[in-house]
Amino acid sequence: GQKAVVDDVIDNLAAARDPSLGPISRIASDETLTDVALSIAGQRKKFERRLSRADIYSMFDAPTDMTIEDVVMQAVSRDDLKFLKEMAPILSGSDAKRDQELGAAFNSLSTDPGITVLRALESKFVFKSGDRAGQARIGEAPPSKALRDGPMQSLMERLNELMERVAEARRLRLSLEAASNTFALHDFARAFLKRYRSEKSALGVLDFDDLIEKTAQLLTTRSLEWVLYRLDSGIDHILVDEAQDTSPQQWDVIDALAREITAGQGARQNRTLFVVGDKKQSIYSFQGADAAEFDRMHQTFRDRLKAGPALQSRELHFSFRSSSAILSTVDALFDASGASGLGGAISHRAFHPSMPGRVDIWPLVPAASDDETPEWFDPVDRIAADDPKIKLAGSIAEKITELVGTETITGENGAPRLVTAGDFLILVQGRGPLFEHIIRACKARGLPIAGADRLKLRAELAVRDLLALLSVLALQEDSLSLATVLRSPLFGWSEKTLYDLAQGRKQTYLWAELRDRRADFPETYSALNALLRQVDFLRPYELLEFILTRFEGRKKLLARLGPEAEDGIDELLNQALVYERDGAPSLTGFVARAQSEEVKVKRQLDGTGDMIRVMTVHGAKGLESPIVILPDTTRQERSNRNPILIGEDNVPVWRMPSDNRPEQLAGAVDAAAAADKEERRRLLYVAMTRAESWLVVCGADTRRSGDNWYGDISSTFETLPHQKIETPTGQGLRMSHGTWPRLTVKEAPVSVTKPSVLADYLNEPVRPTTAIPSILAPSDLGGAKALAGGAKEEEAALRYGRQIHRLLELLPKSDRSWSAARRILEGGPDPVEEGEIDGMRTEALSVIEAHPELFRPEALVEVDIAAHLSSLNRQMSGTIDRLLIANDKIMAIDFKTNEIVPASLVSVPEGILRQMGAYLEALQNIYPDREIELSILWTATAELTRLPHGIVRNALANTTTS
Repeated sequence: GQKAVVDDVIDNLAAARDPSLGPISRIASDETLTDVALSIAGQRKKFERRLSRADIYSMFDAPTDMTIEDVVMQAVSRDDLKFLKEMAPILSGSDAKRDQELGAAFNSLSTDPGITVLRALESKFVFKSGDRAGQARIGEAPPSKALRDGPMQSLMERLNELMERVAEARRLRLSLEAASNTFALHDFARAFLKRYRSEKSALGVLDFDDLIEKTAQLLTTRSLEWVLYRLDSGIDHILVDEAQDTSPQQWDVIDALAREITAGQGARQNRTLFVVGDKKQSIYSFQGADAAEFDRMHQTFRDRLKAGPALQSRELHFSFRSSSAILSTVDALFDASGASGLGGAISHRAFHPSMPGRVDIWPLVPAASDDETPEWFDPVDRIAADDPKIKLAGSIAEKITELVGTETITGENGAPRLVTAGDFLILVQGRGPLFEHIIRACKARGLPIAGADRLKLRAELAVRDLLALLSVLALQEDSLSLATVLRSPLFGWSEKTLYDLAQGRKQTYLWAELRDRRADFPETYSALNALLRQVDFLRPYELLEFILTRFEGRKKLLARLGPEAEDGIDELLNQALVYERDGAPSLTGFVARAQSEEVKVKRQLDGTGDMIRVMTVHGAKGLESPIVILPDTTRQERSNRNPILIGEDNVPVWRMPSDNRPEQLAGAVDAAAAADKEERRRLLYVAMTRAESWLVVCGADTRRSGDNWYGDISSTFETLPHQKIETPTGQGLRMSHGTWPRLTVKEAPVSVTKPSVLADYLNEPVRPTTAIPSILAPSDLGGAKALAGGAKEEEAALRYGRQIHRLLELLPKSDRSWSAARRILEGGPDPVEEGEIDGMRTEALSVIEAHPELFRPEALVEVDIAAHLSSLNRQMSGTIDRLLIANDKIMAIDFKTNEIVPASLVSVPEGILRQMGAYLEALQNIYPDREIELSILWTATAELTRLPHGIVRNALANTTTS
């Protein structure tokens, strides 16, 4: 792809020691240099104008004969620094804190003038923001008025003069740095574009911009006018669709073609130019679209057609999609005061005025608490359990679960029908954490969901683990990949086990150490060795399938990472097939290709059937849905992060940090920010108008002040007629139109399932084997025991579970103090750190206090149970944490210390349900005449989940044992 070519060009420039690479590398990090080059490639026409160093420096009023060192020497001398240090004791002796801080700053200054000293003085002597930005802080504290009028009065004239010099030096420094960086940008652009063209020519490829540029050249070069002449005779009509998303370069092509049918002899009768566009929906600036260009071309065609048939401009006010409730909200939001960038105030008319509709606003999910201090060993990007985005995703999934099959909506024929999963379209501004949380929450509740609309293959954890395993199979000396694989869900090693293997080895590869110690790790070595034996006989796709099926890789990855990992796994298999079609396949070649290319898969979700769609607003352009949910509404107005700005005369300039920006860049920065804000308004318009009948607006509080979609919609809602409603996040508001459809009992669809006729032998039990089977433990029943996403390693989670169980068994019998908890934990088989005791004790006590009935003296604790399970034809032995026996009922409660607690019954892990199904069958054998009640007590939240018999029986029926 283009990125690979750009990376090659940068590597070639580095290999050739091109002098332009050094300066640009100093201002662009390794991570952003490729982005800078891609931005240059996308704006190559703006770099065609060759500017000299003097031209660029004059743009910033910066002298070409002065360096930063010269600026420093003019502003600050050694005597000045000595003067400031002599002043420090006076400042330090002041009662004012700011005086003391200034004195400390003067004391810490170096005695040699330099850029560091100048920056330090700028921070104390110059206003950084406000109306006086860039001016000297003369007459302002510090020094305080008491010092200025007292002990320092005789020193103030010299200090003020120094402040003025520093302020002027700052202005010069900012101009010089901006000019230097912009010159470095243009110098690099010249070298890069020259080599970029050569590289594409050598490869025989064109990028997207080349196709447009070459076409425009073909139509505008005077020596090639015969091309237009030949085309003109065959063109009667030009139709431009989605004109608001057309880039200036694309307009050049359209303009060249249109000139012939709007001027001279070419303007013959019945020739038409038909342009369809909606400025309100121009949201693709990152692809070159320019809403201002849409207006300019509109005026251009109007002027050109004055001599002949006038240009006819028509506006379509009817909406054939949305209900009046949604359109009224949109019109109120984007009235004259809020229509910046949309082409004026908006007024819609519903084509179906009687169609009922709703707009709901849910209260924001409160921000996470700051009370909990993270442990030092926690990952810096660890998501808190009470993260508002996770809670919001869960609330959305729960609401969808509640509505599907119970709520009604107007169908295509106007008749009421039941809501289905395919009616929901969830739109976000970007594919961030909220996007992933929503997909995960829906899958956890068993809702049919189409998955991500765009997939970055190498960003998927499951894909990275599989590629690491393939790297090891291709090259056993790749110790880093082997360590990655061992720690992955494919092998599930703990950090301690890996450390024990790796730490003591003597300059040997990790694979060699594992091979030498295979007796200590027989299962791991055997599995890897078995895979290595297949490498020479299987193509990449077949090897991946072998890993995922025979080696149970898919099962292991999904159990740890959750069902959302399946999309990435399937796409990696697909990429393996694509690779094999392109040439002779090899494992090394496939791994190199998969790790070097950034594969982005765009999935079409407009024909996904009866499935929930979660998409970005950009991806949903042109789509519609009966119910649209907007959860990503609290994202702040983001500033354009492109390091290249467009300055005066359409000249690219380097964006400087906000605290290091000269006044000459203010116009370019403000213009970019205004354009970005206008596009975000248009993005909101597109998002809201995807809804047909029902629009839901919600969000997660981020505690950040500033403009956002939620605030805009909420303030608008107050001016509209609305009513209060209960929502999953609290009391919300609803604006409705018309009478919401309801199905009568008669109209409700009835599902009739015909019984299947099975062959007799399928109903006969399998004949038991003659071998005596081993006794089953609950852990032998299979199935996941926890939801994906927990931060603890498997070994640490098991240890934690044993310790909580021990506390719940023994703490109720003691004084429940911290010291008692410590004695109980230290008396157990597992080691415990002092820092862990508080959290474990708190968790155990919250369970005991929430459910005192389970800890009464008559409750049986850690009850061993053994029974024959006729459903599996096996003997089972296990331990029930709590058993309460009454005359007519048996209550069995199992404690679970899972980090992530299932949000609903449908998301309880399969392995837990199987275990409880086995306990149910065993207890029914022992107490056939009593009611059996099964429950799970989640210690993390002290919640008790009642398990219906049908669910656990079905789970047990899915068990396969050997």
